[in-house]
Amino acid sequence: MAPKWLKKNQLKSTNASRTNAAELTLRQSIYPLMLVTILFFLWGFSYGLLDTLNKHFQNTLGITRARSSGLQAAYFGAYPLASLGHANWLLRHYGYKVTFIWGLTLYGVGALVAWPCLVHRSFGGFCAAIFIIGNGLGSLETAANPYITVCGPPRYSEIRINLSQAFNGIGTVLAPVIGSYAIFNHVGDDAKALQNTQWIYLAIACFVFVLAVVFYFSPIPEITDADMEFQAAEASSAVVQPFRKQYKLFHATFAQFCYTGAQVAIAGYFINYVTEAGATSDSAVGSRYLAGAQGCFALGRFAGVVLMKFIRPRWVFLVYLAMCIVFIIPAVTERGNTGMAMLFIVLFFESIIFPTIVALGMRGLGKYSKRGSGFIVGAVCGGAVVPPILGASADAMKSTPKAMVVPMCFFIMAFSYAICVNFVPAYRDVADSFSEAKIGLQTSDEEVGNSHAVGDKGVSEQTETKEVKL
Repeated sequence: MAPKWLKKNQLKSTNASRTNAAELTLRQSIYPLMLVTILFFLWGFSYGLLDTLNKHFQNTLGITRARSSGLQAAYFGAYPLASLGHANWLLRHYGYKVTFIWGLTLYGVGALVAWPCLVHRSFGGFCAAIFIIGNGLGSLETAANPYITVCGPPRYSEIRINLSQAFNGIGTVLAPVIGSYAIFNHVGDDAKALQNTQWIYLAIACFVFVLAVVFYFSPIPEITDADMEFQAAEASSAVVQPFRKQYKLFHATFAQFCYTGAQVAIAGYFINYVTEAGATSDSAVGSRYLAGAQGCFALGRFAGVVLMKFIRPRWVFLVYLAMCIVFIIPAVTERGNTGMAMLFIVLFFESIIFPTIVALGMRGLGKYSKRGSGFIVGAVCGGAVVPPILGASADAMKSTPKAMVVPMCFFIMAFSYAICVNFVPAYRDVADSFSEAKIGLQTSDEEVGNSHAVGDKGVSEQTETKEVKL
């Protein structure tokens, strides 16, 4: 017979029965949300480090701006393979916990593969390692974004996902700072710079493998299709349409593709921009400027969380995306510190766009939530498409600042979803019905007066016979 601790951590779950996990209160959802939020920091760090290495490989390997975008192409090109393929299959057949562990394992393997590629200065090999890491992070995003959205009261889903994604922003701040000291400070000593990069990826591998073990032993509530069907029925009177008729989801997927492509292109060529626009001629300083811009990005997310407490998330989304368009225009025409300041502001307003599209796009999907999340996360592959276009444009025009017109065009296309979700009733009414839902909410009087009925003990008794063994 299997030991008790092994039985307790069985990973197989079923989507046919409810676990009541979609009815968790704020207090009950704190631990699983904190654990999953660590994942957001991880891929923020990985993404920020990638932006730093983009410029580093241009310097050390003598490759063009267009070719260096192969890093972003490998990283984000892996996302649809994960979110629409292996990770989504695991999510639908085994659940969130297995997908988290799978993603962390792939991440760790990719980080280990990066070691020999860096030793032999193989750009192609390193792109392959990044592709494996991208599959791992794509798996994590396929599970983590919808989990954060649905784990807890639906009313606060946009706030939850933006708060968790704010720690993604912190990771993107730390990575360029570490890169500026560990990589760019060794000018003329490429061997030392690459050696430091190797140690960074080895540390990442060790950390994510340990985190996979922590996830295995942690009691993470599983949220099934049946839970999501119940939540959709309770929050909205609208009938859930067949998946092929989920036009709002497909529009959100298109917006995510355009927006993510623009965001990745700007960050990936930020150091090129500041060195060519005259803000600095030193790549190490440019890397620190990138850390500052990513700091604005993280700050924008915290500010967005506060605003969403008082203003409907769809309105905050509309204004933030509009400001991205407004401020990237002078970034194309201006130079020096003025142009760089415009990009700082653009990154501030980029902050809430990705997670808010995820939250709004999943509204009303019900039993299709897991499948739908794969489409929205898969749209991150825009990050593999737009940066090469920007890089090729910058090479052709011999100017990265002028090439910023490329992400501007993709921002404008993404803005079509912001308009629809605010002014088209079929979009707006579904979004608002979830923002007003009472699921998972308890007043303080109820908690005090009925502590045994609806408090922690009551919930525990209610779900004892229904919970899925993890």
